[in-house]
Amino acid sequence: MNPLATSFFTNHSSTPLSDSFPIRRELDVRRHDNCSSLVMDCYFGTFDLPKNNPSGKSAVVTFYIPDVGIRFKAPFSGVDKNHSDFASLLALLEFIDSNQKYFSSRTFKIFGNNLSIINQVNGQERGPEPFAVLLEKAIDFRKKYKFALAWVPDTDNAAHDSLLG
Repeated sequence: MNPLATSFFTNHSSTPLSDSFPIRRELDVRRHDNCSSLVMDCYFGTFDLPKNNPSGKSAVVTFYIPDVGIRFKAPFSGVDKNHSDFASLLALLEFIDSNQKYFSSRTFKIFGNNLSIINQVNGQERGPEPFAVLLEKAIDFRKKYKFALAWVPDTDNAAHDSLLG
């Protein structure tokens, strides 16, 4: 099996990241009930880690859903920036998918700062073969849920701000 085709929660040693780093998959219903918007802005992105960091990971994948205060961060062993950004986008989409009882009536505007990934998912650019399975997963989510995917500059990507929170 292609090692890049595994879930984003799996690192290169095939150990799920969720086993090493707790991932909160359920929303706090009280927080969600305070949100009346039918369109939710969501942000995804990555932050490269220094080469010789103690975790041995290459990046931190992150997403942020401001309307409900959800921030996600996890170290990730990506092959390159595109691999890490796909992991970040898929983390966001899998979170939305696993919490449909809270998100079912929502439409999403998803923003990221990797134009190549956005163009690939939007069908405007062909992606490299090693990431074909990841691209297909993102496209499958697009068929399942209503979302617009758009580029924002690094400085406007709120997922990067969430690294500080």
